[in-house]
Amino acid sequence: MANDNWSRLDNVAKLFLATITKRDTKTLRVSCILKEDIRPDLLQEALMSAIQDRPQMQVRIRRGLFWHYMESTDIMPEVTEECDRICPLLYSPAKSMLHYKVTYFNNRINLDIFHALTDGTGALEFLNIIVLDYLRLCYPGEFDNVTIHSGASENDLGQDSYRQFFGSMGLNPGGSSKKAYHPGSLKYPFDQLRFFEIHMPSDQVLTKAKKIGVSLTSYMGACWMMAIRDEMPPRRRNVPVTMTLPVNLRNYYPSYTARNFFNNITVTHVFSGPVTVEELAKEFDASLKSQLTEENIKKQMDGFETMEYVAPVRAVPLVIKQLVVRHVKKVSDKKVSMVFSNLGVLKPPAEVAEKIGNYSTFCSSSHMFSTMSAFNKDLTLGVSTPYQNTGVIKNLVRSLVSDGVDIRVYATEVIG
Repeated sequence: MANDNWSRLDNVAKLFLATITKRDTKTLRVSCILKEDIRPDLLQEALMSAIQDRPQMQVRIRRGLFWHYMESTDIMPEVTEECDRICPLLYSPAKSMLHYKVTYFNNRINLDIFHALTDGTGALEFLNIIVLDYLRLCYPGEFDNVTIHSGASENDLGQDSYRQFFGSMGLNPGGSSKKAYHPGSLKYPFDQLRFFEIHMPSDQVLTKAKKIGVSLTSYMGACWMMAIRDEMPPRRRNVPVTMTLPVNLRNYYPSYTARNFFNNITVTHVFSGPVTVEELAKEFDASLKSQLTEENIKKQMDGFETMEYVAPVRAVPLVIKQLVVRHVKKVSDKKVSMVFSNLGVLKPPAEVAEKIGNYSTFCSSSHMFSTMSAFNKDLTLGVSTPYQNTGVIKNLVRSLVSDGVDIRVYATEVIG
């Protein structure tokens, strides 16, 4: 392997590398549940085929004097039966390792991937490529004319779209300036997380959102906020509840990158008086719409990208940069109650969708984190929490059930 076969990390990846912990491994998990049990030999062959479409995943992250960087690696992935925790640690400066892992269990294919490599959109596309290549091996000739690849070049797939579209000087990122209420108390010992998978008919929830006149994101975001409120002691109702929502920037800029390309926005509410979920959903929706304009997104991202171009910052050794980033992240975490990431309606090609039962998605976190995705009329929430108190999750489920929504909930044992 050539020593010059390397590339820069985007600024979001640098943030993940500086703030990774044993609990918050900065790992995404995306899973596809097929309608039949997995054949591991064919899944291994499919994975080897899929990495030809996504060579951006075949890298090692190395430490430089001033920044981390990625270089190509000849380490080959090996499919194994699932036996580890969800969202395992996939980066260690002391180990030579790939930063993604493919496992299976019965009829489920799991892709765990380090967030420094890609975001939820990139991870799901990589998973779908693996699934398609697997189905081609299972059913020769049946999927020859089906494709998942966008047709983008290798350069486009590996593009740092933050650098491409942002970077004007003199603007500062926005966000809440006040400490937020944290919906938990004691955390699990030994850096553990617990994961919940909540299923409901998407039509039932969409009907409620449309009746109010808001998006599904706004309705479910308001439901989460109300669930947090119901767990708050009355004397703390003056503390803001702040929700962070990752936004896929590919919806606003012409990017085909397989790397990270998202932005976080925040919605805040103070429960100083009575409010219904309908009123809160409308407020939530208005806040989202006011922030989700190209002008506001660019203003925020320009300030974030400025970091890399300031000469004094570039010259600071990596170890000092990381100490500063960790401090900033610790302060910013105090301003977040939970993260809510809507991955949208998952739409693999129709031929592939016929073989799929469902998807699930999770993300490691140092606080509560909920993903949301929809497939085949099923809306799925993937919740990760470090807190022993699961009252917020119970509140959400009970409120939806009392409102006539059919709910199924699955939970993991507490595994370190």
